[in-house]
Amino acid sequence: MTDTGSGGFTRRGLLTAFAATAVAAAPTYSNAAGFLRGGGDIRRIKMHSGRTGERIDMIYWIEGEYIKDAVREVHHFMRDWRTNDVKSIDLRTIDIMAAAHNLLDTSEPYMLLSGYRSPKTNAMLRSRGSGVAKNSLHLKGQAADLRLSSRSVNQMARAAAACKAGGVGRYSGSGFVHMDCGPVRSWGR
Repeated sequence: MTDTGSGGFTRRGLLTAFAATAVAAAPTYSNAAGFLRGGGDIRRIKMHSGRTGERIDMIYWIEGEYIKDAVREVHHFMRDWRTNDVKSIDLRTIDIMAAAHNLLDTSEPYMLLSGYRSPKTNAMLRSRGSGVAKNSLHLKGQAADLRLSSRSVNQMARAAAACKAGGVGRYSGSGFVHMDCGPVRSWGR
């Protein structure tokens, strides 16, 4: 059943129109810490996956409220692409990613290399080499490995670290940055 208001508009249609307007009128945030404390009216995430060919560009938070359908789409997008397993991604991780992206002042979407990892995938990656933690936050849906062609690993890592909200790993040799909502720490070069 559709939730319609006066004039035949659906609630979803009105929300979509509001979201489009909010993006056009969105303020620029001077620092991520304020953004994470609710200093902004909207939060948006833009990513693409080279593994699946999927793209996502959506507002997932408006005026202090997460948009459930949008968050579900982010969870699905960040699934383990090897096994197709979906896990809820910690909203703090999504917020860190969005805040860091905003600080980088680019319209380029993140390339998602890894979001949620199933135990099977994590074990396989650990067997192939070093650098994959046995109890990785990817297993809990609390981490993402991201790349931007228009920004360096150092630029991305500095933006994520400015959030002071989780772990930031620099993988310059592989050209990506790890962001998570675990304890504040950093590693790599």
